[in-house]
Amino acid sequence: MRSSRLAVLAAVPLLALGVAACGDDNDTSSTSTPATTQAAAAPAAKDIVALAQGTPDLSTLVKAVTAADLVPTLQGAGPFTVFAPTNAAFEAVPKDTLDALLAPEGKEDLTKVLTYHVVPGKLTSADLKDGDELKTVEGQTLKVTVDGSTVKVNDATVVMPDVDAANGVVHVIDGVLIPPSS
Repeated sequence: MRSSRLAVLAAVPLLALGVAACGDDNDTSSTSTPATTQAAAAPAAKDIVALAQGTPDLSTLVKAVTAADLVPTLQGAGPFTVFAPTNAAFEAVPKDTLDALLAPEGKEDLTKVLTYHVVPGKLTSADLKDGDELKTVEGQTLKVTVDGSTVKVNDATVVMPDVDAANGVVHVIDGVLIPPSS
């Protein structure tokens, strides 16, 4: 169970990297091409971690996945669906809370938070339906809300969907998901 949670946590930064990499790799189209079209057209040669590492706006996520020792898990075969928070999403978390999570003493709590962003299997935006409840690697569920073209997971909005990775898919979100207290 712990290794599957680690795999999910590791997948979060990788998915984020994939999102950034898909928008830049071999993209000769104009900047008006939607990110989802670019992601769908690009081959998914990088794993979730490699994608995240190549995405500057996911550097805080990469730092968190590394601190939680989830990199090997997220580089695993998967497939994983990762809801990857941007740097701005992490900046919205109170500094003391974020510092505590990233400290060595906060590793267990950080792992819970990160694995709460990972769902086993590959779920594209077409698979996400209004009212879905997705069981996370952490063990609790995320609620999906779809309103027109806006997709939310709990209170976070998907800002870049369907970034393909060799071992799953990443959806970049504008918030950090915090698991409810058990």
